Amino acid sequence: MGERCLLSFGHGYSARALGRRLVAEGWRVIGTTRDPAGFEALRAEGTTPVLWPPDPALIAEASHILISIAPDAAGDPVLRAFGEAIAARGSGLDWLGYLSTVGVYGDRQGGWVDESADLRPSTQRGRLRVAAEKAWLELHAKHGLPVHVFRLAGIYGPGRGPFAKLRSGKARRIVKPGQVFSRIHVEDIARVLAASIARPDPGAIYNVCDDEPAPPQDVIAEAARLLGLPLPPEIPFEDADLGPMAASFYAESKRVSNDRIKRELGVALQYPDYRAGLAALLEEEGRDRQETKPD
Repeated sequence: MGERCLLSFGHGYSARALGRRLVAEGWRVIGTTRDPAGFEALRAEGTTPVLWPPDPALIAEASHILISIAPDAAGDPVLRAFGEAIAARGSGLDWLGYLSTVGVYGDRQGGWVDESADLRPSTQRGRLRVAAEKAWLELHAKHGLPVHVFRLAGIYGPGRGPFAKLRSGKARRIVKPGQVFSRIHVEDIARVLAASIARPDPGAIYNVCDDEPAPPQDVIAEAARLLGLPLPPEIPFEDADLGPMAASFYAESKRVSNDRIKRELGVALQYPDYRAGLAALLEEEGRDRQETKPD
């Protein structure tokens, strides 16, 4: 086997979790970023950082490609800049992963969806993702590119949990009757991507979420319980005065099935629900505080 090299376009929160896992297995990982100030942090994880846009020659060096850059109004930035070069690799690439969102399904009023559901995005972000998914899958159909699409639920993990807001007294339990979200711990995203890399199925689409969709106020309540803090008061959604971005998340309510990642990729989630995930985050915070205490 030749060198295993991941070229990661947009090497952010989720991509870095995969990168750390692959580096530990002896991979070469190259990650693009727009922020040179973050180079040292990436190097510390074993990733070779490069500024966006990268040298197109790197595409020829990669055995695997991950795209986690969001589309903009003009479409997918990676496709615009490097679509032809990537398509030219065709089946010469071992794997290409595109990170999308469960927002492509739109609002289902709390109902279940799986990967066979029709796409009904209700936000501009969702519509852009549908177009980007389609464009990448067309490269699979036309050029044999080994494209895999991953529709991610709400991402949480280290540095992205509710504990800081609870401790500062800024957390709110916003209640919209019937509202449920699906979530996924960042390390389980990496687990799913690694499983797909080990078992490629070009053209496949996977929902990436945990086992238990839940109302957002339940998650805050569990985090408060773990911290031993009083429950923040419930605030009706219509009184919450949310910004446009936050309000858009409440415009969609659905339960997302993760059966396919278990059945086809053999994935066993490390954090199958928010309770397991939050407990692990709190334990990790405690370990980090112990490690940073002065002697």
